[in-house]
Amino acid sequence: MPKMKTKKSAAKRFVVRAGGTVKRGQAFKRHILTKKTTKTKRQLRGSAAVHESNMNSVRAMLPYA
Repeated sequence: MPKMKTKKSAAKRFVVRAGGTVKRGQAFKRHILTKKTTKTKRQLRGSAAVHESNMNSVRAMLPYA
């Protein structure tokens, strides 16, 4: 049986925490920041957890995590 491959793009974007939740970076914080309000940019700081509805697809991309 061949080994399952990890999606390398997903491995660079997600980190699996000790409790089993998956950490992700915030979207919409890379460019075109001039039209976004200071409040919006402040709330996009830091990281967030992957939502439960997306966990199956993330687990499929990271089989050994």
